[in-house]
Amino acid sequence: MQDILIGFAFFLIIEGLVYALAPSFLVAMAKLLPTVSEGALRLTGLVAIAFGVLLVFLVHG
Repeated sequence: MQDILIGFAFFLIIEGLVYALAPSFLVAMAKLLPTVSEGALRLTGLVAIAFGVLLVFLVHG
Protein backbone atom coordinates (compact mmCIF):
# COMPACT_ATOMS: atom_id res chain seq x y z
CA MET A 1 0.00 0.00 0.00
CA GLN A 2 2.88 2.32 0.76
CA ASP A 3 4.25 1.88 -2.78
CA ILE A 4 0.88 2.82 -4.26
CA LEU A 5 0.73 6.00 -2.19
CA ILE A 6 4.31 6.92 -3.12
CA GLY A 7 3.49 6.32 -6.79
CA PHE A 8 0.40 8.51 -6.53
CA ALA A 9 2.45 11.20 -4.78
CA PHE A 10 4.99 11.20 -7.62
CA PHE A 11 2.14 11.43 -10.12
CA LEU A 12 0.80 14.51 -8.32
CA ILE A 13 4.27 16.07 -8.21
CA ILE A 14 4.82 15.58 -11.94
CA GLU A 15 1.34 16.86 -12.81
CA GLY A 16 1.84 19.87 -10.57
CA LEU A 17 5.17 20.65 -12.21
CA VAL A 18 3.55 20.68 -15.65
CA TYR A 19 0.84 23.08 -14.48
CA ALA A 20 3.32 25.30 -12.64
CA LEU A 21 6.18 25.39 -15.15
CA ALA A 22 4.46 25.12 -18.53
CA PRO A 23 0.82 26.21 -18.37
CA SER A 24 0.80 27.53 -21.95
CA PHE A 25 2.13 24.20 -23.23
CA LEU A 26 -0.62 22.41 -21.33
CA VAL A 27 -3.29 24.64 -22.88
CA ALA A 28 -1.83 24.08 -26.36
CA MET A 29 -1.85 20.31 -25.84
CA ALA A 30 -5.46 20.43 -24.61
CA LYS A 31 -6.46 22.28 -27.80
CA LEU A 32 -4.59 19.74 -29.95
CA LEU A 33 -6.08 16.68 -28.25
CA PRO A 34 -9.46 16.70 -30.08
CA THR A 35 -7.64 16.49 -33.42
CA VAL A 36 -5.83 13.26 -32.52
CA SER A 37 -7.58 10.04 -33.53
CA GLU A 38 -8.93 7.65 -30.90
CA GLY A 39 -6.65 4.93 -32.20
CA ALA A 40 -3.56 7.08 -31.75
CA LEU A 41 -4.61 8.05 -28.23
CA ARG A 42 -5.31 4.42 -27.35
CA LEU A 43 -1.96 3.27 -28.75
CA THR A 44 -0.12 6.01 -26.87
CA GLY A 45 -1.86 4.98 -23.65
CA LEU A 46 -1.01 1.31 -24.17
CA VAL A 47 2.63 2.14 -24.86
CA ALA A 48 2.76 4.27 -21.71
CA ILE A 49 1.24 1.45 -19.66
CA ALA A 50 3.69 -1.10 -21.07
CA PHE A 51 6.64 1.21 -20.41
CA GLY A 52 5.45 1.86 -16.85
CA VAL A 53 5.01 -1.84 -16.11
CA LEU A 54 8.46 -2.59 -17.56
CA LEU A 55 10.02 0.20 -15.51
CA VAL A 56 8.42 -1.07 -12.29
CA PHE A 57 9.59 -4.59 -13.11
CA LEU A 58 13.16 -3.39 -13.72
CA VAL A 59 13.26 -1.28 -10.55
CA HIS A 60 11.74 -3.91 -8.25
CA GLY A 61 13.41 -6.84 -9.99
